[in-house]
Amino acid sequence: MTTPRPAPAATATLLALAALTYSAWTLEAFLGTGLPPARTYVSELAATNQPYTTLFRTTDLLAGTLVCAAVAAAAATLSARRIPRTARAALLLFGAATAVDSRLPLSCTPTTDPECAARETAALVPWTHSAHTVSSTVALCGILVAMATLTRTARMGPALLALELAATAWTLAAIAALETGHDGWGVGIAQRLQVGVIAIWLGALAVSLLHAPEPAARGALRAANVRP
Repeated sequence: MTTPRPAPAATATLLALAALTYSAWTLEAFLGTGLPPARTYVSELAATNQPYTTLFRTTDLLAGTLVCAAVAAAAATLSARRIPRTARAALLLFGAATAVDSRLPLSCTPTTDPECAARETAALVPWTHSAHTVSSTVALCGILVAMATLTRTARMGPALLALELAATAWTLAAIAALETGHDGWGVGIAQRLQVGVIAIWLGALAVSLLHAPEPAARGALRAANVRP
C-alpha cells in the first residue's frame, strides 16, 4: 500500500502569495507615481530615480522567490503527472528570472524622460538596462511555457494562455512602434494586461491545485464507484 502524498496546500499558498506580490504594480493607482499607466512600462515604477523603487523592486523579488519556493514544494508533494517536470522547470525559470529582474532596475524612465530615452538610444545608460531586458524576456518565456504545459491544470487555462499571447503580441508591437517614433500604441496598457494575466493565472493554478485531486486519487475514486 502506497503512502499518499501530502495535500498541495503549501504549493497553492506559495503560488497565491506570488500572484499577490506580482500584482503590486496596481498600487500605482494609489501612490501617485507621476507615471501615466497608459504609456509607461511597468518596470519604470521600479527605476532607481523613482520614489517607490524599493517597494516595487522588493515585491518583484518576493514574487520570484515565492514562485521558486512553490516549485520546490511541488517537487516534494505533487506527482509529475500533476505538475510535469517541464512545467516545474519553466516556473522555476520564471521565478528566478523575476527575482534577478528586480536586482537589475532601470536607472530612469525612457517613456516619459526624453533625456533618458536619448541616453538609452546612445547606449549611455547603465548596463542594467540591457540586462533587465534579457531577464524580463527570460521570465516571459518561462511563464509562457508553464502556461502552455499546464493549460488543463489551471482553471481557465486555455483562455488565460490565449489572452497572455494576445497581450504579449500587443506589447511587442507597441514597443516596436515606440522605438520607431510612434506614440507607443498603448504600451503601458498592453504590458499591464500582460503581467496582470500572469498574476491571475498563478492564482488560478493555486485554486486548481487545492480543488482537483491527484490523478491516482481520481482513479481510486472511480474504482470505488464501480464496485458492487
